[in-house]
Amino acid sequence: MSRSIQPVLIFLLIAFGLSWLVALPLWFGDGLLTPGFIFIALGMMTTPAIAALVVVFFVEKPARRAYALGLWPLRPVKRLLGYLGLGLVVPIALILVALPVGAWLGVYPADFVTFSAFQQTIDEQLAAVGVGSLGIPIGVLVALQFVNVLIGAVINIVPALGEELGWRGWLLPKLMPLGALPAIVLSGVIWGVWHAPLLLLGYNYPGSPGWLGVLMMVGMCTVIGAVFGWLRLRSDSVWPAALAHGAFNAAAGFSLVFAAAGERVDPVHATILGWSGWLVPLVVVIVLVATGQFSRAAPRQVSPTAEAVHS
Repeated sequence: MSRSIQPVLIFLLIAFGLSWLVALPLWFGDGLLTPGFIFIALGMMTTPAIAALVVVFFVEKPARRAYALGLWPLRPVKRLLGYLGLGLVVPIALILVALPVGAWLGVYPADFVTFSAFQQTIDEQLAAVGVGSLGIPIGVLVALQFVNVLIGAVINIVPALGEELGWRGWLLPKLMPLGALPAIVLSGVIWGVWHAPLLLLGYNYPGSPGWLGVLMMVGMCTVIGAVFGWLRLRSDSVWPAALAHGAFNAAAGFSLVFAAAGERVDPVHATILGWSGWLVPLVVVIVLVATGQFSRAAPRQVSPTAEAVHS
């Protein structure tokens, strides 16, 4: 077995094995309705990071473990801050642009004027606690969702790092010797299939066969994972990708905010989860590949003294 392949195989075995192990209570319980589902899902998100840490500390044992994971260095500061900014904005923009694209293609039931589905949800929640009205215009509540997403993106960076430390922090650079395009596709497929313990139970794609949910997730993870990978490689840091993942998760609810009341949103076809939502990100990725943007950032110059300290 090639020494370069062995760490990758060990990483995959641990990440996938642990994810299924953590998800077992769902399979022996009530599926997605199992009490404590959110904690099980968060536990699954830690498994790629655990796998990466095991491989780095016990298999490869590089001199600079934080470097191998993309956790360090946090400089050049200007470059890092720039890609952190992109990591915050780009995923939100891609999620938002997927909605009018889906509406134009006739697969997303949009209401960009009265936000009727969002209004209906608020009314139902208020009625459940015995409150008649907040007295706040719906437009203001919609605007507040953008603030919530920005706050949520920062909070979500913690669980998101559980995935990104593995997928983009360690795995993607390991696959880059295959070439940028094969590395992007392979890492995306791996990331998508890793979600199978939840997808086969109906997560993300309710009402669709489990195999179709896995297939759709592979497509979405390949396209969106390429954007996250670009942030990782160009910044030479895992932090922009982790922030992007956090922002992506925080902004997922926008599909409800801009939907029409009484209409079903099918994630196979609509939102960033569906094929219509992949169109704009796919164009972005094609441009990035065509312009050579998936090469890693120029290596930081290290003085002989510093080199000796870290050796």
